[in-house]
Formats: sequence, structure tokens, C-alpha cells
Amino acid sequence: ARGETVAVVGESGSGKSSLARVIVGLLPARTGAVKLHGATLAPDLKGRTRDELRKVQLIYQQPDVALNPRQTIGEIIGRPVEFYFNRSPAEVKTRVAELLRLVGLPEDYAGRLSTALSGGQKQRVCIARALAAEPDVIICDEPTSALDPEMVKEVLDTMVALAKDGMTMLCVTHEMGFARQVADRVIFMDAGEIVESNHPEAFFSRPRHERTRLFLSQILH
Repeated sequence: ARGETVAVVGESGSGKSSLARVIVGLLPARTGAVKLHGATLAPDLKGRTRDELRKVQLIYQQPDVALNPRQTIGEIIGRPVEFYFNRSPAEVKTRVAELLRLVGLPEDYAGRLSTALSGGQKQRVCIARALAAEPDVIICDEPTSALDPEMVKEVLDTMVALAKDGMTMLCVTHEMGFARQVADRVIFMDAGEIVESNHPEAFFSRPRHERTRLFLSQILH
């Protein structure tokens, strides 16, 4: 729903990332449909309009792979602003500064290359780039899994702030604290299927499905 944060959890190989890729059109679904505001989206990226592409943004698992090391941070974040909104260079520069502030990075980082940033900073640049498109929904595919433990918190804090601001998000995550404290709803996947969906309090304290109970017993104890 609009403004809802949904956490998708489950064991490795359960289909969480595949679900994220189907939604954004990177992995065309064999059956079924992806709908946004009641309208069916083309199953493949190539079949979606520019505005449909803008509305659904993905934050990748590996920030090093997602960022061009030869481009400055300003160019990386500014590209969606220019591409989707046809803003002038001055307007792009102003918007990039706003987005850097939003994700907790200094404005002067716009002139740096991504290779000069830490893993946590790179992932916050990826979040800023997604926000630059002014999307209706952000899909997060385990955005902290490739980070060192000390960098996880800074990225999660940014995501928490987005959730509080009302951004609609679907987050594939292994961070149970985030799922418990921030998500409006938690979905558990097993073997490519959603087997349980519930409010965090009920999901963690009173899981209904046997596979959910087994999963939680393994990771919470």
C-alpha cells in the first residue's frame, strides 16, 4: 500500500531477490502480473514507459557493482534528475546537493569518485540515486548484505528515515531488527512462495506457519 514498508524475509534461495527482480522488470515473470496503482506493468524493462521505469526504483545488493567508478557522485545522482525531468545543469546540481543531505552525506561529495567512499557511503549514494527519480516505490534487495557490520547501521538509519517520511518500500532483508521495528508488514518466503504475511509483532511472537517458526528459531536463538 502507499506509504507502507514491507520486509521480505526467508532463507537463502527462497525467492526473495527473484521477487524483487520480477517487480522491477529485470526478471520477467512466467505467470501473473505486476501492478502499480491498478495498472499492469510490462513484465520486461524494455516494455515499460519512461514514467513507469521512474516510478519503481531498485537499490542493489552490491554498491560496488551498481556504481560507475569513473563517474563522480554528482554525475551518478544527477543522471536520473536529468533523464526523467530534463532539468538544467544548475537545477541538477541543486537537486544533487539536496539528495546528498537527505542521505546524510556532505554536499562536497558530489565531486568525488565512488572509489573514494566507504561501503556504507556508496550504498547511501545508491539510495540517493533511487530517490532522484522521485519514485512511487523503492525495492531494496538486501542493501546491507555486502557491507561490513560497522557500516550496516548508517544504511539502515537512512532507510528508517525514509520509512518515517512515508516512502513506499519493499525491502528484502536479513536484518530482523529492521523488519521488527520499522516494517508495517513482514512477508516470509519459502521455496518461491509467500507462506506467511503479518504485522511484525504477530509475525515474530506468534508465527503461524511451521516453516516460519523453524526459520525464526534458527536466527533468533
